[in-house]
Order: sequence, then C-alpha cells, then structure tokens
Amino acid sequence: MLELAAATGELDLKYLDESGFCAWSEPGYTYYFQGEQKRLEQTKRRGRRLSIIGFLQPLLSFVYGLVIGGVNRKSYIQMMEQEAESAQRTGRTRVIVQDNGPIHRSLEVQKLWSKWECMGLYIFFLPKYCSQMNPIELEWQHLKKNELSGRIFDDEYYHCLCRN
Repeated sequence: MLELAAATGELDLKYLDESGFCAWSEPGYTYYFQGEQKRLEQTKRRGRRLSIIGFLQPLLSFVYGLVIGGVNRKSYIQMMEQEAESAQRTGRTRVIVQDNGPIHRSLEVQKLWSKWECMGLYIFFLPKYCSQMNPIELEWQHLKKNELSGRIFDDEYYHCLCRN
C-alpha cells in the first residue's frame, strides 16, 4: 500500500538501512591460465570498520554517508531530523521504511517519534528478519560485490575517498 501511495504521488517513500565494510575485501571468483597464480598483497594495517547509512527513494534518489566505526544513535537521529525538517518544509508526508535495529527502537529515538509525526515524517518497521523486503539491500550487495570486491585499501580514509 505504501508503494502504491508513493507511485501515485500521495507520499514520499524512502528506505533506510546501514551496512558495514572492511578495508580488506574478499577476492571475487575468477580464473587464471594454467601456471599463473592469483595474488593479492594484503596491507600491513587492517584498519577500522566502515559503516554506511543511506536512504533510497526508488527511481528518484540514493543518498548515503560513510562513517568510520559504527553508525550511532546520534548520527541516526541527526539524519532523521533532517528528513523530518524536509517533510515539514515541503508539506508532503514522508514514510521511512527500516528494519528493527536497536538504534531505530532505542528509548531516545522513541521519544522523537511523535515530534517527527507532527512534522510529517512516519516510520514503518519491516517484520523482523525480513531484510530482503528492503530494496536498499540490493544497493549494498552491488557495492560490496561489484564496486569493492577484491580491492584492498591502505586505510579506511582512502576507502572513503574512493566511494565519493
């Protein structure tokens, strides 16, 4: 029903998700001619984990940000505040579809739900363990398997720069 309402222009529908990356990517599946050996030099420093959080509005936009370490409550709230302000400014109802991550349901965030609803921002939670219902998962899959597969970065800062 939400997708139908978005298709008819009644509301703005966005999908939110987070994903994590490492500076070392697993090599992709390939083959080599007989006598040749596949070789990837590993960096001396493994680096910290990179996290990415993004909003996908199918056929319209895909906005994401990289964070060294993990996405925390503060950065999640800041992004949702921006979405609420945008909904209020445009006067259009906006629905964010997301999973049941601990940050998304924390007490600090729950206290903001009624404020966001007054601004025109509503949250729709997917059923537990149904990440395949979130189309942004395909974007992460493409990023990991096609864009970053088999690549090794000296450090997490270079990794961030390569994606911009």
